[in-house]
Amino acid sequence: MFDRNYMDYHSDRFKDNSLIFYEDEKPIALLPCNMLQNTLYSHQGLTFGGFIVDENMKQNKMLECFEILKEYMKKNNFKKFIYKSTPYIYHKIPAQEDLYALFRNNAELFRIDCSTTIDLQNILKMSDLRKRCIKKAQNNKVEITLSEDFEAFVMLLNSVLQKQHGVNAVHNTEELKLLYSRFPQNIKLFVAKFNKEIIAATLLFIYDDLVHTQYLAANEKAREIGALDLLIKTLIDEFAKSKKYFDFGISTENNGQYLNGGLITQKEGFGGRSIVHNVYELNL
Repeated sequence: MFDRNYMDYHSDRFKDNSLIFYEDEKPIALLPCNMLQNTLYSHQGLTFGGFIVDENMKQNKMLECFEILKEYMKKNNFKKFIYKSTPYIYHKIPAQEDLYALFRNNAELFRIDCSTTIDLQNILKMSDLRKRCIKKAQNNKVEITLSEDFEAFVMLLNSVLQKQHGVNAVHNTEELKLLYSRFPQNIKLFVAKFNKEIIAATLLFIYDDLVHTQYLAANEKAREIGALDLLIKTLIDEFAKSKKYFDFGISTENNGQYLNGGLITQKEGFGGRSIVHNVYELNL
């Protein structure tokens, strides 16, 4: 997600202001950001962000980074910084030095989004409803396959989003094709077919230890015969062989104030539990 080949696909939408922190002329931290008027944002084009560091980062060094950050903000007339921390499930090693530094600098937690994640090394029991839906899909001979048909996927996705929310997906077909061409090992499209027609699908973002469902879509026929349930169960079983977590993404809206109960209940039915995305505001 922090690779420039990913970030820059929508560079026309944001005024980038990403930062590199140095010590003795060597980079010690990266901070993906964009700017809007007098506010610095942990990059709005990314699901999460915050400081990117390696195993050499220490707590006192992070506190120094925040002091340097505040000096930079003052010098460039930024009044506040909106900071999206990276959920721990995306960490390669324990690394929450930034959270303590935010506390020390009186940053306020003003938004929490609720995601749902399965621990693939300790998978919890599925609900009876999800099991029944999976069985129904199997009885209807629903086929699960890997696909590159992004046109059909986006058409399905937008039809569902338009019907439910009156909006289209953040990514269009050409953007997904571009990102897939740049990251063929990290972006995978899996579909559920009934009578050779795609009726459900998910676009996966694949990390070293984690799989994230960037999009999930199912039409009325898929919901009727449990096609999405079988698709998800198939992927959980497959990635449990090589990954730590299966992350569904958030079920919240309105800056975390609204929880979509039906959506999160469906995800929890597969054995998922809540992981939060914290957003902080640091004022000068």
